[in-house]
Amino acid sequence: MSALTKAKGFKKSRSGTYLSMAATAVGAFGVAKRVKKARLEKDTLVLIDATVSAAAIVTGLAILYRELKRLGDDDVLLG
Repeated sequence: MSALTKAKGFKKSRSGTYLSMAATAVGAFGVAKRVKKARLEKDTLVLIDATVSAAAIVTGLAILYRELKRLGDDDVLLG
């Protein structure tokens, strides 16, 4: 298997999935900051936007976790 093929398969590997989960989790810090600011300023529209963004992050993490469980031993980079 060539290095280019392995690199293309990285996103569908365990390592790639972990990296995607970490990047998504880092995005949660920005959303939490927006929620806090919106509460302090009593800005309902920004609060709703941040809440929807938080729901998207939770959904994204759930999808990545499911993909991680599906990968199991069929890791692209290992074989």
